[in-house]
Amino acid sequence: MARIALKVDVDTWRGTREGVPALVRAMKQAGAGGTYLFSLGPDHTGRAIFRALRPGFLKKVSRTSVVEHYGVKTLMYGVALPGPDIGKREAGTLRAVRDAGFEVGVHCWDHVRWQDKLLKHDAAWAEREMQRATQRFAEVFGTPPRHHGAAGWQFNDDAARAEMKLGITHASDTRGGRPFLPVDAAGAVIGPPQYPTTLPTLDELIGVDAITVDNVAEHILRMTAGTDLDQVYTLHAELEGQKLMPVFERLLAGWKAQGHRLVSMGDLHAATDIRTLPRRRIAQGTVEGRSGLLAVQEPV
Repeated sequence: MARIALKVDVDTWRGTREGVPALVRAMKQAGAGGTYLFSLGPDHTGRAIFRALRPGFLKKVSRTSVVEHYGVKTLMYGVALPGPDIGKREAGTLRAVRDAGFEVGVHCWDHVRWQDKLLKHDAAWAEREMQRATQRFAEVFGTPPRHHGAAGWQFNDDAARAEMKLGITHASDTRGGRPFLPVDAAGAVIGPPQYPTTLPTLDELIGVDAITVDNVAEHILRMTAGTDLDQVYTLHAELEGQKLMPVFERLLAGWKAQGHRLVSMGDLHAATDIRTLPRRRIAQGTVEGRSGLLAVQEPV
């Protein structure tokens, strides 16, 4: 059957210290591989309130309780409270994930800053932000990162070029269907292979078309039943690692029952002959259930 790569986005300090250890235990118990992508600088989650004017944002947060999943204190970081430095405070937690046998990589330096400002700035800004994150990663782990997954799927050509310059070998910054090599308008490769998130996330599904916490796992499992196509599933330490852990455990059991292999992004990359990958542009598009524009694989 297929490989399903489990990509864990870790956005906040709370998600790092509470959600990550819980996910490591659950995935180890299930015999699942996976990749953990860390936010390595300050937690400024509270500043996300400025997204309230973005089309679809309030509708999305009303479906999945932000307070319930993130906590009141987290929603004050960067506004009423100083943002804790995740990489400094939780270096031991991060290393424990690697020591447990999971792939580790970079999500961002400052999640809200990257998600809200990347598309408003130039190539130098993108490279500086990524360099801060990769330097902190090297300080924590003693080695440079090889995998990158952009915060909020905010990504563009400038960021792809920065990945290549900073030594990233494989990335999952986009939404789409199949792995591809990102190229510019002239067809020249500008970044490492992209392995897009292919499956919807829990917060994109819950509350839509009668999908609830109780049946969302079955909805996703129907999408992966009987397929031999590799998939990438993005989960969040703040959701599956906490209140939605029972949903994730049902997914793990269901995927194993379907015969799929649960792997890391690195495993997916190692099994791919990049010489055969199609070349595609990175575009800005929409994804059902998520607000704003995201980096998507340009359709053929």
